[in-house]
Formats: sequence, C-alpha cells, structure tokens
Amino acid sequence: MGVIQKQSISGTIYSYIGVVLGFITTGILYPRVFSTEEVGLLRILVSYSLLFAQFAGLGINTITIKLFPYFRDQDRKHRGFLGLALLISTAGLIISLSAFILLKTWILGVENEGTDLLTKYYYYIIPLIIFTLLFNVFDTYYRVLYNAVKGIIYKEVIQRVLILLVILLYFFNIVSFHSAVIIYVIALILPTILLFFSLIYNKQLHIIPDISFIDKKLSREMISVGIFGIIASYSGVLVMTIDSIMVERILGLSAVGIYSITFFFGTLILVPMRTMGKISSVVIAEAWKVNDLKIIDRIYKKSSISLSVVGLLLLIGIWGNIDNVFHIISNDYLPGKYVILLIGIANLIDIALGVSPHIIVNSKHYKYLSYFLIIFAVLLIVTNIILIPIYGIIGAAIASLVSKLIYNLIKYVFLYQKYKLQPFTLKTVLLYLIGIIAYGISLLLPEQSNFIVDILIRSIIITIVFMLPVYYLKISIDINDKIDSSLRKIKSIV
Repeated sequence: MGVIQKQSISGTIYSYIGVVLGFITTGILYPRVFSTEEVGLLRILVSYSLLFAQFAGLGINTITIKLFPYFRDQDRKHRGFLGLALLISTAGLIISLSAFILLKTWILGVENEGTDLLTKYYYYIIPLIIFTLLFNVFDTYYRVLYNAVKGIIYKEVIQRVLILLVILLYFFNIVSFHSAVIIYVIALILPTILLFFSLIYNKQLHIIPDISFIDKKLSREMISVGIFGIIASYSGVLVMTIDSIMVERILGLSAVGIYSITFFFGTLILVPMRTMGKISSVVIAEAWKVNDLKIIDRIYKKSSISLSVVGLLLLIGIWGNIDNVFHIISNDYLPGKYVILLIGIANLIDIALGVSPHIIVNSKHYKYLSYFLIIFAVLLIVTNIILIPIYGIIGAAIASLVSKLIYNLIKYVFLYQKYKLQPFTLKTVLLYLIGIIAYGISLLLPEQSNFIVDILIRSIIITIVFMLPVYYLKISIDINDKIDSSLRKIKSIV
C-alpha cells in the first residue's frame, strides 16, 4: 500500500491542480468565450480521437498491465517490451486510420446543427488519434514502472495550461477560431511529446524487442489477453464517448456543447479515482501473480471508502451550490442542470466499487470484464437511442446512470461470487447518512446576495458538517492519517 499511497497522494495533488485549471477553462471560460456549437466541436474532436485511438492500441495497454511483470528486468531493458508495444500499436493504427477515413460519410452523414463546422475540421482528428494512441502506450509503460504521476502532470496540468492560453488568445482576438483550433490540437498532442522525451531522459526508451524471450506459452497468453483487451478497452472508451457522439448525431453540436459543460461538473468527483486506479492496477497485478487475496481485499475496501468520502463530499458540494454553478457558466446551459446531478450520482456509483475493474482485469477471469463492458456499451447505446429523442441531453444522462448502475451491480456480484470480495462495511452506511445530513443542512442556509460569498459560506459549512463526523468516526483510516499528518505539519510550522 505504500507505493499506492505515495503515488495516489502526489498524483491526486497534480490531478486537482488540473481540476482547478479544468474548472477555469471548462467551467468558466468555455461557456463565456465560445458558442455552444464551438464548445461542441472541441468536445467531439476529442471524443472521436479517443474512440479510434483506443481501437488502434489492439489491447496493448491491457497486455502491458497484466503481463509486464514477466518482462520486468531492468538489466535486460525489460526485454524491449516498449518496442513490442509500439509495433503492435502501429499495426492497429493503420487499421484504425483506414476505418476513420472510410467512415467519413457515415460520421458526417446526419444533417444537424454544426455539421458544416465538423466537416471543416474532420481531418484534424487524425493527428489526435495518432498522439492519443502514443500517449496511452507511453503512459501505461510508465505506470508499470511505478511512475503514474508523470503522465498526470503532462496531461492534467501542462496540457490544461496550454488550453487556457488558447482560450485567452481567442478571447482577446489575437487569433481567429480557426487558429485557436490548431493551437488546441497542438495542446492535446504535447503531453505525448513530453512523455517521449522523458523516456529518453530517464533512459527507458528501449525499443528493440527481445522476440526470443517470447515462447509459445507467453505468446498465446499475449494474444488471448490482447483480444479481450481490445474488447475491454474499446468498450471502456466507447462508454466514455458514446453519449457525446450520439447527442451530436441526434441533436447537433450545440447540444453537445451544453452537455459537455454540465457533464464536466458531474465528473469532478472521479478525479482521485484516476490516480488510485492507475497505480493500484499495477500492485494488484503483482498480487495476483502470487495469488495474495488479502492485499487485493485490503486495496478494494480501502479504495472504496476513501474514494467515496471524497466523491460524496464533492457531489454534495456541487449540488448544494447548483444555483451558483449557473451564475458561473451562464443560463445558456440551464437545460443541462440535471445532467450534473445524474452524472454525479452515476460516477458516485463507480467510485463506490473502487478498483473492481482492475481486480477483474488482472485476475485469471479477466475475460469477464470484456463481457461486462460489452453489456455496458450495449446498454448505453440502447438507452441513449431510446431516451435522447424523448428527453434530450437529460436522456443521455439518465442512460448513463441506468447503465452504470447495472454494470457496477454485475461487477459486484461477480467478485463476491468468485472470490468473496466486496468493498462495503457498516462505515459505508454511516458515510452516506452523514452525507444526507450534510446536504439537508445546506438546504437550510439562507442565500447570500453575492454568489461568490454564498459559495464560500455554503461550501465551508458543508465541509465542516461532513468531515467532522467522518474524521471522529474514523470512516476512512487513510483519510484520517492524511489529516493527522497535515495537522502535525501545521503545528510544526506554528
């Protein structure tokens, strides 16, 4: 747990710096600087690049996480595993780009608001696909080398600073929207370039694979893991992007703009899980190698309760300030008000199951996660098709909530039946009771005339009412340890 705790803490710090930057760009400046249609374009460029880049990986990231322990050998340059990963990814990239070009007519075929704008920038997605793929390969490689933080710094901090620069340049009429899109694309690909040079600097760019090391047994295992990795990873990205893509196809780019801004507020609670998931997946893989279920169970329970504490506090804080949120992003986005709540609840369900996907994907039953993700993806597509025409962007949010609830229930039952692993305790029930009380008290607070003052007062009271019982009831030992450590540092300074 030492590696997880250290990486999670430092990674979470950088992630939250990224969240602050993301809040400034996505939450404040995007709605005020760009039109809803332009916001929709920027979002859809990313959605399509993620979708095609993930397929191009041909499951290599899953192979890396699950099988790199067999290649790990610093003296032998890890058997040139990175070179092998790049070879596989190059083959996948050729297939993926060919499909992207051939599917152009289908992707642009629906006559909706913003279709001409998407047509104009369609081929800008190609460099995004290439560099997103390479970032995934390099970042995963760093993760298995127990350095999950580097990718977070480049993507969550440096990239967002550049995006902030893009917005400011456009706002002050220094560049046109066309130039802003070009600089935006450069900002998105820069983390990959930085990771590449970091590999060179750290002397980890070993790109000559030791093919002789891969015997028939290992090669069969790699193929098997890769096939199901394609299904799992592609389904995983599909569920991240399908709502935006379907909203664009059914309702147009402007609706995507509103959906993506309000969706952002609902995803803020996932920030700590990104870091913990990245590093814990590596430790879980090592634990499965020696079949140490005690370590896995401890990670499962601790991650669930710690992430739930942070996630629930953030959700209560956001929804308790919901009217203030629209003072920030403008009333143009009011149609997406309940998107924030529904996506927030959906992500809280994700958080409650902690690192369950990493436990499954690194076990001998890893194939089942692919099946579960296929079910999840099908559920999302079907529910979006049904609900978006009826309820608009709220329908997309309902589809996400329903699909995530079913998906997480399936994972929970599977891990309990197979390994008797489940993350919940009496403290989980206490935590949610505390959350309900804290939110109830926030409703009794009088509204202040200045929304910034209201945010400060409301947020401080919610945090105090929530965190005091969480701390004194010792809901999360890890969080208590972090608070105690912080208090000791403050006392030493004072």
